[in-house]
Amino acid sequence: MDGDATVKARTVFGVLRLGAAAICLVSLIHRLAWGLASNTIASQNFFAYLTNQSNIAFVVLLIVAGVIALRRAEDPRWLTVALALVLSWTITAGIVFAVMVWQGGERGIRIDVPWSDQVLHFWLPACTIAAWALAPGHRSVPWRVVPITLAYPVIWGVFTLWRGPLIGWYPYYFLDPRQVSGPAEFFIFSGVALAVFAAVAAMLVLISRMPTREKWREPDEGDRVETTRPLVSVGQDA
Repeated sequence: MDGDATVKARTVFGVLRLGAAAICLVSLIHRLAWGLASNTIASQNFFAYLTNQSNIAFVVLLIVAGVIALRRAEDPRWLTVALALVLSWTITAGIVFAVMVWQGGERGIRIDVPWSDQVLHFWLPACTIAAWALAPGHRSVPWRVVPITLAYPVIWGVFTLWRGPLIGWYPYYFLDPRQVSGPAEFFIFSGVALAVFAAVAAMLVLISRMPTREKWREPDEGDRVETTRPLVSVGQDA
């Protein structure tokens, strides 16, 4: 990819990042207003959800990433690592939410999913995976990001388990001792959730380390030298 094409691509992705940040922010505000209108303890604990916390971080990071994409030809390594971490949390939150909606239907529990929840849990994660694979200027992500990704949900989980009995409410049913059959079910669900976090982080790391389409198309230095050699005529000894 030549210089002008790189600048244009980075400009496009910079604008897309800022647009995604705006969509995510509007969705968060709508979800907060929609929840407060229901006047339940769940709506009053809007900021206690891992999904909402990770999406707030996503908004801030997208704004920073968008500005950097408009100014620089390549993302700094810290930004790529930060994006990998936050994307791991938001994508996994979307997967877990989809499973919870499905489980709710199986148990006869009604779970309303407003358009803002659909955007936050399904559409934005899907778009960010595509952007992660196609965005120019990404750095490769070190594998140590995978265990680091687990630190936030573990800390969040410990705090939630401490806070839950104090207020009589948990953001997700599998954390509530009253809604699971026992410790075995709690540890199974929690272990599966952490495994999904790790799998998503590993997928993002792997994608960041794959050769880009430009690298496949562009010949390396040896190939360029080889193509400049004069052709051997038919009558000339090889």
